[in-house]
Amino acid sequence: MQSQYDFHNFFHQQDIQALMQAVAGDEVFVYPMKMGRIATPRKIGYETPPHQDAHSHQAGPTMAGIWVALHDVEEGMGRLKLLPGSHKQGVRKVLQADGVGGVQCEIYPGEDSWHVSNVEQGDVIVFHSCCVHRAEPNTTQDTVRISIDTRFCDYGAPVFVTNLEPHHGWRIDDLDWPHIYRGWKDDALKFYWRDYPGLTRELVHRNG
Repeated sequence: MQSQYDFHNFFHQQDIQALMQAVAGDEVFVYPMKMGRIATPRKIGYETPPHQDAHSHQAGPTMAGIWVALHDVEEGMGRLKLLPGSHKQGVRKVLQADGVGGVQCEIYPGEDSWHVSNVEQGDVIVFHSCCVHRAEPNTTQDTVRISIDTRFCDYGAPVFVTNLEPHHGWRIDDLDWPHIYRGWKDDALKFYWRDYPGLTRELVHRNG
């Protein structure tokens, strides 16, 4: 999936850009790190725990996530859950946890009601960098849930340098941009972030 031009180009298409601009402003920066999510059945305990992208992406308050369902997702298939109002509480302390990422953020007393719904193919969920979200376990017997997502911000906002790498490139041999770009007939998206003015190696996610 990572090597497919259409996978990366999807988030740069005009209608998706217009949606991002409605959230972030007249000009947006789409993170190079695009993510394909595969939730396999009966892997209980390995689902993504509650977390904030403000921590995991070391992002500022103008960053948001955009998640897209590639097929209908029903109860039991690993739906996305969001904690309402959590984006107003700032960046939370993290604790060690099982599942993707190995950490989860603190959940405050009384936060026991989550927003979750079945979604249809092509449905989009957009959420603030401080919005606490998680994945339900895929409890089906033989159904795989597949979705894609990335992050974006208003153009010029700080972006931590790790977001410039392919997703999980650090742990998969030869998963780098030259490998991904092999066979692409269009060069427009290759290293499109090289001149981005907001790159940083400093932590920037202290504002909620």
